[in-house]
Amino acid sequence: MSKKCELTGKIPLKGHKVSHANNKTKRRFLPNLKKVKFKSDILKKSLKLTVSNAGVRSVDKKGSFDQFIKSTKARNLSIRLRKIKKTLISKSA
Repeated sequence: MSKKCELTGKIPLKGHKVSHANNKTKRRFLPNLKKVKFKSDILKKSLKLTVSNAGVRSVDKKGSFDQFIKSTKARNLSIRLRKIKKTLISKSA
């Protein structure tokens, strides 16, 4: 499983764990990913996505899953969601 948010494109970051003695060891900062079900009103089906908490909050802010997908740039979305975005735009027009 990829540690990447399907909505926002957040990926793990690299950094150092710093001890009290200032020793640095490499570590990864993982995004807070959850499996979430979103319902699309236009497509009339639900989708199960791996999304970060920030992604869930972004969808809530836009109002609905469909509005979020329409307003988001395609480069941030996963390949699967890019196809869904095309079908959403074609059905809503």
